[in-house]
Amino acid sequence: MPLPVCYLNGGYLALADARVSPLDRAFLFGDAVYEVLPVYAGRPFRLREHLDRLARSLDGIRMAPPLTHPAWAAICAELIRRNGGGDQYLYLQISRGAEFGRNHAWPDGLAPTIFAYATALDAPPERLLAEGVAAVTAADTRWARRDIKSTALLANVLLKRIAVDAGAYETILLENGFLTEGSSTTVHIVERGRILTPPNGTHILPGTTRDVVLELAAGLGMPAESTPVSEARLRGADEIWLAFSTRGVLAVTQLDHAAVGAGVPGPHFRRMHAAFEAYIRELAPTPPL
Repeated sequence: MPLPVCYLNGGYLALADARVSPLDRAFLFGDAVYEVLPVYAGRPFRLREHLDRLARSLDGIRMAPPLTHPAWAAICAELIRRNGGGDQYLYLQISRGAEFGRNHAWPDGLAPTIFAYATALDAPPERLLAEGVAAVTAADTRWARRDIKSTALLANVLLKRIAVDAGAYETILLENGFLTEGSSTTVHIVERGRILTPPNGTHILPGTTRDVVLELAAGLGMPAESTPVSEARLRGADEIWLAFSTRGVLAVTQLDHAAVGAGVPGPHFRRMHAAFEAYIRELAPTPPL
């Protein structure tokens, strides 16, 4: 459930009382970008990397950053404090703002709408870590600039619903015979001990948690590579992992009703999950930015 205090356009207020114009371009056009980042024991995780990606998304929609990284860090810290600290995740959103009307071509001089709120972050249930999750595949029907973390998520919403209808956790997306990502996650496979994940580009979102996985793999001596992953390699993988901000890394143990590997989280996943938990503890005493 969302926590009670949010930030909106320079002030902190009760989330239940927050209001924006119905003419805001986020509402009319999805003309906005966002970030989601976890908070562990009151400390934002990989804050700089998330804010760097937010800045890249803003650049992708031709919008100047309305706040500096230190200004965002101060807002995050205060929002965390006002919501009681502990484990949370933060949602940050910047829309192009509102005009009195509706024009596809935005006018100059709009004041952006800046919004952030917090939600309690629960650890993944032990059952998911022990048993893994099911996923299904579907054709990637999203727009061509998936590297921009846009709030225009209708395609993602419909793709996620495919998983829900199938009783699965995630929909893994395929385009022209190759893996892109999940409807709300990035995807790694393990093939003969090597971790593979699609390379960055306009076809996927550059995942911050995905980058953590690659960094930790290097420290563990686990070979890892960003390379195109064919559908055949996905289906024949020894292990499949989902990486995302609110859950870290989860193992996919069933894909389209077929077992992945032995049908249980594999040994490489167990090593990576342990390393991820240790990394969170290692960062705890360090400044977030």
